Amino acid sequence: MKLENIIPWGRSMKEYIGMFNLSKEEIKFQKILGCGDGPSSFNTEVDMEGGSVVSVDPLYAYSKQQIMQRIDDVVDEVMAEVKANMEKFVWKNIPDPESLLDLRIEAMMEFLMDYEEGKEEGRYIDASLPDLPFEDDRFDLALSSHLLFLYSDHLDERFHIEAVEEMLRVAAEVRIFPLLTLQNIRSPHLDPTMAYLREKGYDVTIEKCAYVFQKGGDEMLRIIKR
Repeated sequence: MKLENIIPWGRSMKEYIGMFNLSKEEIKFQKILGCGDGPSSFNTEVDMEGGSVVSVDPLYAYSKQQIMQRIDDVVDEVMAEVKANMEKFVWKNIPDPESLLDLRIEAMMEFLMDYEEGKEEGRYIDASLPDLPFEDDRFDLALSSHLLFLYSDHLDERFHIEAVEEMLRVAAEVRIFPLLTLQNIRSPHLDPTMAYLREKGYDVTIEKCAYVFQKGGDEMLRIIKR
């Protein structure tokens, strides 16, 4: 796939659980930070279950109506790319592009219904990597879904290293998914980032995930402070 810009595209809590191997205990009891969550319903659904998630994204600088318009603006581009690259995806849990679109629209509509209330409650914050507006060790777990590594053509190696270090500043553990680029190849920034973090003394592992949609995209990066 080739996308000109980083786009707002929503995913559900069920998908987050699969992408990050999240346990029920983590969702219920840990303080979670979502970096680049965009219009995903993860925050909404966790909040409904009594959990704690703060999401950061520059998208949250905009109003509900402006976000709805932005989603409308990108849907055709994204779906055209999906249909032109059908062979790069695993059509199992999601059987076809139409089902994919329905799933994404459902997640984004859930987000939009919660957005204004969540913003007032401080669950949606206008901020972006690699500069987070939180004190050290504020969170137990920081997640990055479909931003780092995926957009390797847009974000360089230095950005990745600075972004992960910033996530580790505010959280005890970081998980990143996927490790592939939009072209379904392992990100060229992955190995240098892992090497840098190991040199700094972090525990760095690649783990298999329960979730897969991009072919070969069934792994996450886990970084833990010693």
